[in-house]
Amino acid sequence: MDWTNLIYLAAATLFIVGLKGLTHPRTAVRGNLIGSLAMLLAVVVAMVYFFQKSGYDKIGIAVVLAGLALGSAIGVVLAVKIEMTAMPQLVALFNGFGGLASVLVASAAAVLPPKAVLAAADPQTGRLALDFSLALAASGIIGAVTFSGSLIAFGKLQELAIFKRSLRFSGQQAANTLLAVVTLALGAGMIAGGSLWLFLPMVLLALVLGVLLVTSIGGADMPVVIALLNSYSGLAAAATGFVIGNTVLIVAGSLVGASGVVLTRIMCKAMNRSLFNVLFGVMGPGGGDTGPVDDIYEGKIKSAGAEEVAMLYDNIQRAVIVPGYGMAVAQAQHAVRELTNVLEERGIEVEFAIHPVAGRMPGHMNVLLAEAEIPYEKLKAMDEINPTFPQTDVVLVIGANDVVNPVARTDPNSPIAGMPILDVDKARTVVVIKRSLSPGFAGIANPLFAADNTYMFFGDGKKAVLDLISALKES
Repeated sequence: MDWTNLIYLAAATLFIVGLKGLTHPRTAVRGNLIGSLAMLLAVVVAMVYFFQKSGYDKIGIAVVLAGLALGSAIGVVLAVKIEMTAMPQLVALFNGFGGLASVLVASAAAVLPPKAVLAAADPQTGRLALDFSLALAASGIIGAVTFSGSLIAFGKLQELAIFKRSLRFSGQQAANTLLAVVTLALGAGMIAGGSLWLFLPMVLLALVLGVLLVTSIGGADMPVVIALLNSYSGLAAAATGFVIGNTVLIVAGSLVGASGVVLTRIMCKAMNRSLFNVLFGVMGPGGGDTGPVDDIYEGKIKSAGAEEVAMLYDNIQRAVIVPGYGMAVAQAQHAVRELTNVLEERGIEVEFAIHPVAGRMPGHMNVLLAEAEIPYEKLKAMDEINPTFPQTDVVLVIGANDVVNPVARTDPNSPIAGMPILDVDKARTVVVIKRSLSPGFAGIANPLFAADNTYMFFGDGKKAVLDLISALKES
């Protein structure tokens, strides 16, 4: 084991270096490659060690290699085929698969405990070691909650009909609490008595708990949930590492768990949510409404075409672009880059206002804009750019909705009440590119669209930007 632990230490170091690289868009690609290399190294060493222990059993080796080939093929297909707009759904599925893997490994260990664990069992009672039973329970509970909760999160992000609205029932929080207590009680019973037969009902209840914890949370809060489920998948993996005695799995899982908690805290701050509420499926006020849409929009919407919007950029000094999910859907990031170039050729200062949860997951807009090679220096965080909006001549909002909705500041009963937003309504002129007046992920109307200083530029995000570029060049 000395040589394997030495290589595992090298892999763990690479994991940390890779994670550091992911903290900034400029180094994110390199960090991802370093993390991938570390995982490849860990997998190869684990396989070689397994082959040595199994005595190069042909059936066992064939099964492992078949699983490796199948998993690699699925990963390659997903990486190549997945659209950037569907990346949050993919992350949710990956979190779920991580939880499921932990449950399956823990289940195998419960049915057939490792020889070292059996050898360390109490010779009189047959009770297994406390640390093994504790790790087994943690792996089963956290992994099951992660798996079922991630599937619900995927359904909400994919906007499947059954998940479009948060599903709540009377007494749901009490039911969640009771279910959690019973699940933990089964885990405690398994740990105290070494009764591995309690593992199955414990996992089944944890699966139900994962569904109930996430199903009541609104779609606008999914970025926070995704971050938390990512942390859960890491904790489940770390517990599984203790179950099978794998050092690198413990380290990697701990890193994912810790970084996921940090990210969750950042997301909670960005959306004015409590970490306690995230943990227990109580996300903000919820259930509020901005009132009838007709009262908000009727007779107040001012629409404009490309030529009219182009005129707004005449003789101005400063412009801000706010990217949102609509830009991602339309794949308009390269057109936005061209628009930036055109405006800068006119001597206009152009910056991008990035809300932490714009899109469907943390960093979604940063990734898209980096793909279009927009300089990182132009991407301004919400706290940095909000004070500058009153001095901004034109703000162009591309598909963003909830992150620019002033209701978050004015309506304490709104589902997004208290969520920090981009203060675009304070700019001199606002242009919103959207296909229609349909609500955002939070499902509420946006009074910004009917504001006196707002013009609606209806159309597909990419086509609208390209039309605007043409109008600017002709003017």
